[in-house]
Amino acid sequence: MLNVILVVVGLILLTIGIVWLIDKFVPKKLKPVLNIVLWALIVFLGYITVMSVYGEIQFNKLKNERYDQVIAKLKDIRDAQLAHRTVTGEFSGNFDDLIKFIDTAEFTITQRKDSTIIDEELTRRFGGVETTRDIVVIDTLGFVPVKDSLFGADSRYRTMMNLPVGEPGAKFELKAGRLAENGIAVFEASVDKAVILFDQDENLVAKEKEVVSVDEVNGPTLKVGSMDEPYTKGNWPKNLSKD
Repeated sequence: MLNVILVVVGLILLTIGIVWLIDKFVPKKLKPVLNIVLWALIVFLGYITVMSVYGEIQFNKLKNERYDQVIAKLKDIRDAQLAHRTVTGEFSGNFDDLIKFIDTAEFTITQRKDSTIIDEELTRRFGGVETTRDIVVIDTLGFVPVKDSLFGADSRYRTMMNLPVGEPGAKFELKAGRLAENGIAVFEASVDKAVILFDQDENLVAKEKEVVSVDEVNGPTLKVGSMDEPYTKGNWPKNLSKD
């Protein structure tokens, strides 16, 4: 964008220079026509410059609005996946299974207490001298449905796979598995930026997919989690989300 603006500004300055040369050296009869043509060119180039800047401003505004909605969905997917791992020890690689899990699974509510008991083996070793040891007692207090804990009465989780904006009918891509080197469970939910911004200028979309900045979504996708490391956060910056 900066290069385009510099080129257009250069052309405007060149045109102004040509107008000055015409005024200085061209016969009076030809000056009016040439001046009109050149000033029209200056106005046209100025318009292109203004619209280039305005177009990118509008693109960034729309981009951030759409990203906000996509991030909200990715957070729901992340929360559902973390609950799935808490209960099953695994992440889910299938949205149908993840939704079924939310509908049916329960969190176990436990209470952890420190306690002291007589250590019979040590007591025998010390000739009957009563010896104690500390233990942790975990009591099960009850069960809470995952659905109620995460979403309450809201049923939005049933459509968490659907992209809320962008290309009609598009869905998030969901993967899950374990790292080969240590067996840690991982997952990733993602969508290509080009799908979110499918109806925008192709050059601006291509530029957005290559962005590298602490205040932007880096890379070609908007995603949460990772299939390469035990990471469950999103790749969006703090200015787009509080968590």
